[in-house]
Amino acid sequence: MAETMTYTVSGMTCEHCTRAVSGELGAVRGVAGVDVDLDTKLVTVTGDGLDDEALRAAIEEAGYEAS
Repeated sequence: MAETMTYTVSGMTCEHCTRAVSGELGAVRGVAGVDVDLDTKLVTVTGDGLDDEALRAAIEEAGYEAS
């Protein structure tokens, strides 16, 4: 069953930020899609069996903080 998790990720300002966050999140097991909205600073992740801790770690690996 598909799940959706949304995070506020401050500090994202450009397309490079979008690619960095999307790339790290896309490598997490179970992730099927990532949507980054630079205007609202929201990152929405969809997939099966999503692991909140792993997703937050991926965002941090990209150099940002999730809340």
